[in-house]
Amino acid sequence: MWTYGVNTGRISANRFVELTATNPAKIFGLYPRKGTLAPGSDADVVVWDPAAELTVDWRQMHMRVDHNVYDGRRLRGRPRQVFVRGELLVDGSAWHGRRGAGTFLQRSSHAPVI
Repeated sequence: MWTYGVNTGRISANRFVELTATNPAKIFGLYPRKGTLAPGSDADVVVWDPAAELTVDWRQMHMRVDHNVYDGRRLRGRPRQVFVRGELLVDGSAWHGRRGAGTFLQRSSHAPVI
C-alpha cells in the first residue's frame, strides 16, 4: 500500500496509517488499545523508512510459509523496527520475539462501524 498508494500520491501517509492500523483495530473491536498512540494504548509502533527499497523474498520473511504473493516485487518503503507493547520485536531483519510473549486480547462485542 505504501509503494502503490503513498508513493504514487493516491493516498496520504495518514490515510495509510488509518487503513493499516487504526481502522483494522476498530473493525476487530481492539481500538483504542490497538491502532493508536495514546495514553493507555499498547505502544505498538513501527519505525518506517519511506525511502528504503527492497525486493520481496519469501525466504527473508518472518512467516511459517514457503511463499509470498509479492515475491520478486520491487517495493519502496519498509519497517526498520517494530515494537509491541513497547518491546523491540524486529530490528532490521533480526527477529527478537520470544515464544509465549503473545497475549490474548478480549475484543469489544460492538465494534463501531467505519
